Amino acid sequence: MLESAEKQTLESRWDESVADGMSESELLLYRSNILGADKRVTNYGGGNTSAKVMETDPLTGDEVEVLWVKGSGGDIGSIEMDGFATLYMDKLQALKGLYRGVDFEDEMVGYLPHCTYKLNPRAASIDTPLHAYVPRKHVDHVHADAIIAIAASKNSRELTQQIFGDKIGWLPWKKPGYELGLWLENFCVENPDADGVVLESHGLFTWADTARDCYDKTIEVINTATAWLAEKTEGVAAFGGARHQSLSAADRRAVAARLMPAIRGFVSGNQHMVGHFNDSDAVLEFVNSANLEPLAALGTSCPDHFLRTKIRPLVVKFDPAQNNLDAVLEGLPAQVAAYRDDYAAYYARCKHDNSPALRDPNAVVYLVPGVGMITFAKDKATARISGEFYVNAINVMRGASSVSEYVGLPEQEAFDIEYWLLEEAKLQRMPKPKSLAGRVALVTGGAGGIGAATAERYLAEGACVMLADINEEALGSTSQTLASRFGKDVVRTVTMNVTDENAVAAAFAETAVEFGGIDILVSNAGIASSAPIEETSLALWNKNMDILSTGYFLVSREAFKLMRVQDMGGAVIFIASKNGLAASPNAAAYCTAKASEIHLARCLALEGAGAGIRVNVVNPDAVLRGSKIWEGEWLEQRAGTYGTDKDGLEEMYRQRSMLKRSVLPEDIAEAAYFFAADTSSKSTGNILNVDAGNVQAFPR
Repeated sequence: MLESAEKQTLESRWDESVADGMSESELLLYRSNILGADKRVTNYGGGNTSAKVMETDPLTGDEVEVLWVKGSGGDIGSIEMDGFATLYMDKLQALKGLYRGVDFEDEMVGYLPHCTYKLNPRAASIDTPLHAYVPRKHVDHVHADAIIAIAASKNSRELTQQIFGDKIGWLPWKKPGYELGLWLENFCVENPDADGVVLESHGLFTWADTARDCYDKTIEVINTATAWLAEKTEGVAAFGGARHQSLSAADRRAVAARLMPAIRGFVSGNQHMVGHFNDSDAVLEFVNSANLEPLAALGTSCPDHFLRTKIRPLVVKFDPAQNNLDAVLEGLPAQVAAYRDDYAAYYARCKHDNSPALRDPNAVVYLVPGVGMITFAKDKATARISGEFYVNAINVMRGASSVSEYVGLPEQEAFDIEYWLLEEAKLQRMPKPKSLAGRVALVTGGAGGIGAATAERYLAEGACVMLADINEEALGSTSQTLASRFGKDVVRTVTMNVTDENAVAAAFAETAVEFGGIDILVSNAGIASSAPIEETSLALWNKNMDILSTGYFLVSREAFKLMRVQDMGGAVIFIASKNGLAASPNAAAYCTAKASEIHLARCLALEGAGAGIRVNVVNPDAVLRGSKIWEGEWLEQRAGTYGTDKDGLEEMYRQRSMLKRSVLPEDIAEAAYFFAADTSSKSTGNILNVDAGNVQAFPR
């Protein structure tokens, strides 16, 4: 059921002590950021804000009116000053003389750069005319769920009048663009006392003559709609009531851990996809409901929703009461194929002569009764945001179907937005993906110097990384450092002992839930020990074997399982050691275990080749800086073995090498990147020494 109006009521975030003394453009930025800070106001990247500001013309010195409006592709919650497009209002008004009618409205976008103020490089969005032609200084356009619930109802015009009277008007559905800008202008002229308008199946426009009044009006209108919906839906079972019961939180994640790699394999034909799992209360209420399938089939309404989520989701045929997961996995290929066929038929029905080619026909959103929602996209942030957008759609469907009848956007209208030539042009301007975009890596020993450096290298190339380590404190610190550089979306951690079979399996399941699967395993967890053979205890011998040999076996086995489910190939990289090829005195346990790693990699290269799983080895030597195995006894023992002190050991190793150079964690990371990237796609069963040259360790 809907939360009470009190819980949903938006509180004003406007702080006059902060806003005092700001310029009009600064007030626009402030207003935008506090509106976008609450996802109940508008979704990520959705909506836009504007202000008409008097500025000095750089050529004439005259005071001119300039439209400041959110630029193309921006997000009002995180926008900064350089995110706004700036355009001369007199030139925008002059564009009306060039307009040839609705059949030619897209060509008006090409004129917008000619209206640019001060050579601002920020591209103006398609919504610019919607703001320009509203005859008020400040304009907000947002996609609040409460408003869209009314806008997507069958009788949205009557509901708008009932809730707001004449203060908020209503306009029928119209694709965003130049014509809608003229519609808004005409509405304002004919309704000079109105404070805004609800756009059918779209969202809300509000306006005022000051930034504060505009903000307050937006919040007030949303709160009015929220309170009305709460009152009307009190006691009404959402979505026709519950049909299924949710599994426990642990069981939900367990089901997702098996489903997500299988789905990922199906949807990654054109590019590697990353997954996101959401089992929030709002999602569970919807996926467990009696009306799940008919409502899901209607598709989303707001253009921002279906641009992120496709017109409709795929409902996975899972029955939580029967726990029929094996049957679901067996039937999943047919379900996915049926969705693709349906999407291709939708494209064929709706395409125009000049429509862009059919895009990826796979679903973005997967709804699983009793479990939650899975989303897949080209990167983790997009997968998460797509899920957030579908939660917005769920909230809209809840409200609309409780007070009226929910209406999705007509199929042709949806297609004309999704395959809009202007949207296609925007997609074509996107930068080329990085070399590891969409890849998921698990790095054992991820908190150490080599592990952290490898994770950083992968993240810089667009990968998502699960850091696994036995040291929880160091893991947290490393994760925080990497997340601060690359964002929280792409870094996850799991505390894992590589010798614990159950812990290893759980870590890979966690990776599957967090990112959808795995493409790269870097087996790097390690220890080091030094002792003459007479002083090497069985416990010390076994400890080396457990971590450096058995541990590498356990993580590789789990990686192979996931990679085979995905059927996308993969890369396994062992961080072994020069000591696996070249014997060292007083280190029999360590050297033997490292040799075991190398031979295990050869065996796995043979087994994995048929599935496209490549297995290669990087052999470091003497990586002292940042490496945790060089802390404590090992450093002292090796220094003693070679008759030097701690400070002299690094120099001794440098001089011992053929190239007379120190080996750093970043050097090992570069080798691990080479074996993970497509540049080594024809390499498996190889050994790459990164040791500054050691003749005894030559592989052949």
